[in-house]
Amino acid sequence: MSVLTDESVAADALAVIETDILIIGAGPSGLYGAYCAGFRGLSVVVMDVLPQRGGQISAMYPEKPIFDIAGFASVRGRDLVDNLIAQAQEHGTRYLLGHRAVKLSYDAEGLPVVRSDQGQTVRAGAVVITGGVGTFTPRSLPAGEDFLGRGQVYFVPDPAEHTGHDVVVVGGGDSAFDWAALLAPLARSVRLVHRTARFRAHRASVEKVQALGIEIITDCEVSDLYGAARLEEVEIRHRVTKDVRRLPAQTVVAALGFVADLGPLQQWGLTLQARRIAVDSRMATNLPRVFAAGDITDYPGKVRLISVGFGEAATAVNNAATVIDPEAALFPGHSTEKEN
Repeated sequence: MSVLTDESVAADALAVIETDILIIGAGPSGLYGAYCAGFRGLSVVVMDVLPQRGGQISAMYPEKPIFDIAGFASVRGRDLVDNLIAQAQEHGTRYLLGHRAVKLSYDAEGLPVVRSDQGQTVRAGAVVITGGVGTFTPRSLPAGEDFLGRGQVYFVPDPAEHTGHDVVVVGGGDSAFDWAALLAPLARSVRLVHRTARFRAHRASVEKVQALGIEIITDCEVSDLYGAARLEEVEIRHRVTKDVRRLPAQTVVAALGFVADLGPLQQWGLTLQARRIAVDSRMATNLPRVFAAGDITDYPGKVRLISVGFGEAATAVNNAATVIDPEAALFPGHSTEKEN
């Protein structure tokens, strides 16, 4: 197969692209998988429906510190993604961004052929699916739909945009508490509103927000938003007493989680478990030459951490390499043995 060396693939380049490995998903697992493939001398193309690399990190929390990456006490999401991109680019990884993988078929030689919603076809020796949780759609804040983009947001990719604002964060998970803590040094005020007094967030995240003196309002829901051109006030209602309180707010962060959808992948004939792709110890799916890694996979004892996804991506790519070339060794060699 041809060796691909350019960093990106033009959106209008609709001729069939041939590559050793097609990785579907440009999140951390996919980017590391691209490095692993390149290290073995395999050509690799990474396809992702998002317009940027980094998956959920880039889309949702590029400025948040991540604490569970081996070798880093803390690393900012954006920095982790930048480093993964640089690592993958050492071997000429190419990207198809803004392309959703919609159809899988096999050619006369038994090689997988994937077509995107933009009409791009990729023929590969093997496919590795690292699509995280698939396509994710934020759970909406019913009272805030009219102010979406005018003060109501679902993610905080750039905290500086909310400098000097009165901020109300809605939710009880890790994202809600993390964003409240992240915005506290920049905002005029930060309040966190949750419908119960029980939180899904890690205890350390809750304690951090409490230590910052951020007001946590429990057993309440956001019942209405007010403003003219932009958001000015938020109304919250107690779920039991029905008492109403109005708060100044130029930003409302609806951190209510998201709905994951595997989309067209559900029609590929993959064996699914709880809306995730079942894999074996080689990270192989039930389909020939199709592997998977990261949060999108499921198997007994699965632990959903970025660090685990890295190992799964390496396992998937190296096993895929032996399918592409049965004479190839499974073990790729140590990186310290690589000549500079």
